Amino acid sequence: MNIGYDAKRIVRNGTGLGAYGRTLVNDIGRQAETVGLHLLLYAPDAGRDELRNQIATGRHVQFVYPRKALLKAYWRSHAIVGDLRRDGVELFHGLSGELPVGLRRAGIPGVVTIHDLIFMRHPEYYHWLDAAIYRWKFRATCREATRIIAISERTKHDIVELGGVDPDRIEVVYQSCNPRFGEPLSDEAIEETRRRLHLPARYILNVGSVEERKNVLLVVKALPLLPDDVHLVVVGKHTPYTDRVTAYAEANALSHRLHILHGVDDHDLQAIYQQAEVFAYPSRYEGFGIPIIEAAFSRLPVVACTGSCLEEAGGPDSLYVDPDDAKGMAAALRLLITKGTERDNRIQRTLQYVERFRGRDVASQVIDLYRRTRK
Repeated sequence: MNIGYDAKRIVRNGTGLGAYGRTLVNDIGRQAETVGLHLLLYAPDAGRDELRNQIATGRHVQFVYPRKALLKAYWRSHAIVGDLRRDGVELFHGLSGELPVGLRRAGIPGVVTIHDLIFMRHPEYYHWLDAAIYRWKFRATCREATRIIAISERTKHDIVELGGVDPDRIEVVYQSCNPRFGEPLSDEAIEETRRRLHLPARYILNVGSVEERKNVLLVVKALPLLPDDVHLVVVGKHTPYTDRVTAYAEANALSHRLHILHGVDDHDLQAIYQQAEVFAYPSRYEGFGIPIIEAAFSRLPVVACTGSCLEEAGGPDSLYVDPDDAKGMAAALRLLITKGTERDNRIQRTLQYVERFRGRDVASQVIDLYRRTRK
């Protein structure tokens, strides 16, 4: 079966939607020959070399680019359908919440992964025009889609409630993360990263865009209630919210305990996870929360926040607090930085819980969905 994919994010986005696409395509690609699949990755251009080269291409996995000099956005949203028909694509998977217009009319079944509907659930985090465009694209995509993959039960609930979609058209298939996070690095590699990035000896880790919804300021507010030698390392893209976080740290004499890193590569991120003491993910709303899985595979205990789907990602042995409760965050972090049997047991049980997110299992579920959709 020829499967087409929307690969724009695969070649352009370093984290988030790009990481989802690269991980899923590689996991499916490992089984492609065995199960009789040919994967065609449609991208408007070659994108970034370091991202595109993370895909294991070969006889069964290939990139496809526009043959005509069209406006890239138009090609991706409309003209690509002609290329799919030309290439004999039998099913198209929109990996980042979008499908091209005319797919259903062309007789090509469409599967789309919906990651979240935060732009509808919490439009206050978006410019009004962006939110309006996202809503239009979501509704148009639902009309084109034969089947919808929701990455969590929370997201499925939102698609049904906010989009009016028949729940029988939606299947929950959780995300997986890059398997490298479960591979221990050598002490020498970890120490080299620590020295080069000037990491503190003890730290709480947070990974993700530094934006208001992600709520990392909650962890900064918890720092004074923790031992003085415990710092916070934040890995993520700089946004205007970053300036608010650093200003708060300055005003409260916490700047020396806050370390914000941008542009971290994959190898360094793996090492940063493996030398942290606890992972904090205080987001107010998520579609899933893949950094929690990365942390769990890295054998880190997790503190996250209530209110969306993070309990689905972290399981019953991670700790959860209200997104406005700095004292609760501090208490949970204090419990998990304390060495001992309880901490070790929570790590082990959470590691067992996240086995369900291993790439091969996720890929097998998606392949099964492709087959059922083609029938």
